[in-house]
Amino acid sequence: MNDVVKVNVRVDQVGPTASEGRAREHRVVMDRPEAKGGQNRGAMGGENLLMALGGCFMSNLLAAAQAREYDLQEVKLHIAGTLTSAPPSFSAVDMEIVADYGDKEAMEKLTDIAERGCIVANTLKKSVDLKIVLA
Repeated sequence: MNDVVKVNVRVDQVGPTASEGRAREHRVVMDRPEAKGGQNRGAMGGENLLMALGGCFMSNLLAAAQAREYDLQEVKLHIAGTLTSAPPSFSAVDMEIVADYGDKEAMEKLTDIAERGCIVANTLKKSVDLKIVLA
């Protein structure tokens, strides 16, 4: 049986088009670009969703590497979301992992572990075509 755990955040309006998200003691400002009527005070919600995927995956990848004493350096994630309209949503998300690593087979295993442990990836897979590839 799965235990139910709730994760809570708060989002408050902080300007005509901007909001501030709060998680524990951390804060992030979100806004629309000027071209879309905003003040460009922060990334848009969709951009934050893609960054959340990257942050979640990166956290799990680095933890898996550290637990196995695997030397992993200079990790970069390139994430692209394919937008559709009516209603606007991501139909696909592609993430490419670029890093300095020695053993490709070990890195592929770490990638699988990180993907399985990533809350955001597991959630997105239910509604978008999510591809994670190692460069």
